[in-house]
Amino acid sequence: MNKFLLVISSLFVSLGAVAQGNNTLMGGNDDGVQSIAERITKLEKKHDAFNVYVNFAGSVRAEHDSRTDEWDSKFANRQLRLEIKGTINDKLFYRLRHRLNKSSAGQSLDNFAKATDIMMVGYNINDKFTIAGGKLAQLWGGYEFDENPIYVYEYSDIVGNMGDFMTGVMASYRPTPNHEIAVEVSNTYQEKFSERYGETPVIVNGSRVAPLKKSNAPFVYILNWNGSMFGGVLNTRWSCGVQTQAKGKYSKMITLGQQLNLPKLQCYLDYMGAFDDLDQLGIATSEVMPLLNVADDETEVNPHFGKVKYHTLTAKSDWQFAPSWNLQLKGMYGITTVCNSELLHNYRRSYGYVGTLEYFPVKNQDFRVFLSYAGRKYNYTRRSTLTDYNTDRLELGIIYRIKAY
Repeated sequence: MNKFLLVISSLFVSLGAVAQGNNTLMGGNDDGVQSIAERITKLEKKHDAFNVYVNFAGSVRAEHDSRTDEWDSKFANRQLRLEIKGTINDKLFYRLRHRLNKSSAGQSLDNFAKATDIMMVGYNINDKFTIAGGKLAQLWGGYEFDENPIYVYEYSDIVGNMGDFMTGVMASYRPTPNHEIAVEVSNTYQEKFSERYGETPVIVNGSRVAPLKKSNAPFVYILNWNGSMFGGVLNTRWSCGVQTQAKGKYSKMITLGQQLNLPKLQCYLDYMGAFDDLDQLGIATSEVMPLLNVADDETEVNPHFGKVKYHTLTAKSDWQFAPSWNLQLKGMYGITTVCNSELLHNYRRSYGYVGTLEYFPVKNQDFRVFLSYAGRKYNYTRRSTLTDYNTDRLELGIIYRIKAY
């Protein structure tokens, strides 16, 4: 991989000791990981034009929900993705990542399957400017958002409910080797407006109900800054953006991710805030709207909340406390407000806590055995009339990012 792409990779990915294959652009390098082809042939690959990976995570799990007070157990495939990427020369590069356990039907707006995370082609104009297009990971900041999904045991509220991968174009400028500014324009969603919001969508703002109309240009506009300071010890992924949801309705989002990267300890703290004219994430709409009587005597409508705010804080640490061992701890906090209703001000608070022990038994392979616990707790105000509940999940499994070639 040429020098320019190595710099890009170092800026765009979380710099943990073992995590690779992140979402943005080429997803980072895999230095130190030997491909299966190299192990079989005993020949070192001399080019980087064609690389094949299989991203797999599976486990046996036990899950509990306080609403039923029952435990259920099963074996499950957590993630299965095929990834092909390469750098043709100093200018041209490409990447495909496709989920094998999700529908491959093309969506009505962009004709990409939801199973296709990434199908992009990029071009390095020079050492400072890069452009790319296709289906991309959106350039939202934060380290949780950019992390390869096979390494994520539990997502925070915002990242777990937002669209990560959309069709569009991006351009980046690197004024210095350690700082990069990028812009992206992409679709807001993959399906047509009526499929996303219903045949007769209406927006609910307090006691006011109004029809929703589709936008003629449902685009997302994102400005992103990635920084690396003090020799890579302190890193940042910040962004802000506007999403066009419907005619005259927008979602504003800000994400601030900062990471401490030490030889045996990596930590990050992410803040994400979403300020929606129309409930983009859908959490408030799905929880509260069924309790309201929003209907027309003659026509069935599809109601959605307007003016909703979401805030999340996510903190995670990875500590390589001994050779081949990693301890991961993660905490999440979220708060939700429906702005035009006094009864729904800060009506929902969510908490998440994850502890994972990982063991890497094979050198030069991104293969780990893990034991993980993830708990979630949801508290509601009395005025919302919703009932508190919590969930628990205990997992024993494996994660293997197989570098096949």
